[in-house]
Amino acid sequence: MTKSVTLREVAERAGVSLGTASQALNNRPHVSATARERVLMAAQELGYVSRRRPQEAAISTIGLLIKHDSGPLPRFNYFFSYVQAGVELECHSHRINLMVAIVKTDQNNRPVDGWPRIIEEQSVDGFILVGLNVEPTFSELRQQLPNKPIVLVDSYAFGFPFDSVVIDNIGGAIQAVNYLVDRGHRCIGLLGTNKHSSPDIRERREGYYWALAARQIDEVYVEEGPMQREEGYHALKRLLQRAPHVTAVFAVNDETAIGALQAAYEMRIAVPEELSIIGFDDIDMASEVRPALTTIHVPKMWLGRLGVRRLLERAQSPDAPAVTISVATHLVERNSVGPCRNPDARPEHNNKPGGVYIDLPFT
Repeated sequence: MTKSVTLREVAERAGVSLGTASQALNNRPHVSATARERVLMAAQELGYVSRRRPQEAAISTIGLLIKHDSGPLPRFNYFFSYVQAGVELECHSHRINLMVAIVKTDQNNRPVDGWPRIIEEQSVDGFILVGLNVEPTFSELRQQLPNKPIVLVDSYAFGFPFDSVVIDNIGGAIQAVNYLVDRGHRCIGLLGTNKHSSPDIRERREGYYWALAARQIDEVYVEEGPMQREEGYHALKRLLQRAPHVTAVFAVNDETAIGALQAAYEMRIAVPEELSIIGFDDIDMASEVRPALTTIHVPKMWLGRLGVRRLLERAQSPDAPAVTISVATHLVERNSVGPCRNPDARPEHNNKPGGVYIDLPFT
C-alpha cells in the first residue's frame, strides 16, 4: 500500500514552515503569493491529499474566548477548565488549531475592559465563547466579527442569532429539589442567586420555584448573594439565623454548597443528620469534601466538544437557522443529603462538630 504524503513533507519540499504550508493549502489570505505557489506546486508533485474532512474545510483554527473573573486576584474556575479541555480534545481529534484567550467579566459574566485582541486575528476562522453574557456587548462583537461563525457554550445572547450549547439548568434544579422533597424535606433554602445573576443561574432559581410549586410547597427560603464559596459560608449562617427550621438547602453551584458545608461544620450542625445540602455542577472538589457532596452532574467536557462540532456544522452551512443544544444533567448521590428529621430537635450548641470537613481556604 502506498504511504500517504504528510503535510510536513509538503512543507519541506516547498521550503516553508509547517504552519505556512497549512495556511497556503487552506487558502488563508496572509500567505505570500510566492510561498503559496511553492506549497501548491510541492503538494501537486508529491500527490498530497488533505485528510481534513469536508465539514472541516472552512475551519482551520478556532478561537476560544473563556470567562475570567475580573476581581483583584485571579480565581481558578473548576467548571470551565473542563469545558476548555473538551474543546481541546475535540480540536485535536479533528486536527484543528486552537487559540485561547480570557475575557474579563463582572460577577454576572458580562465582559468588561473590552474584547481580547485574538478577535483581530485573521487566522482564526470561528469562535467559541464560554461562560459569557454577551447581550450588552453584542453590537461591538458583531462589528468586529461580521462574517465569522460564533458558537456560545454556557453563554447567553437572548434574541440574537447565535448557535449555542447550554445546560438544562431548570431541569437540573428540579431534580435537586425533588430529591430533597422525596426525603421528607419541606423547608428548603436556596443559596447563590440574586436579581443580577446571569441567565443560567436565574434558570436554576426558577427550577427551585417550579419544583416546590409542583409539590404544593408554598414556603420559599431564598438567601441572595454571589455564587462563591465564601458567600455560601455566610449565606447559610444568615439563612439559619432567620429561618432555623430550614432542614435542607439547594446551592446553585458546588462552590457555594462547599462554603455552606464549612459554615455548618463551624455551627456544630451535623450534615446530613440535621441539615441536608445539595449542589450543582459536580466539580472534583464535590467528592473530596466530607461529607462528600450530593450534587447535579453537568457533562462539562461534552459542552466543549459539542461546541466545536456545532461550529464545524455552522461553517459548513452558514445560512442554516441557529440551533440551541440543551445538555441534560443527572443527580449524583453522595453523603450530604439525608432524610428529614424534626428541626426542633437540632441543638443550638453541640460539643462536637457536625461531621468531618476538609478545611479548604477561600480563594
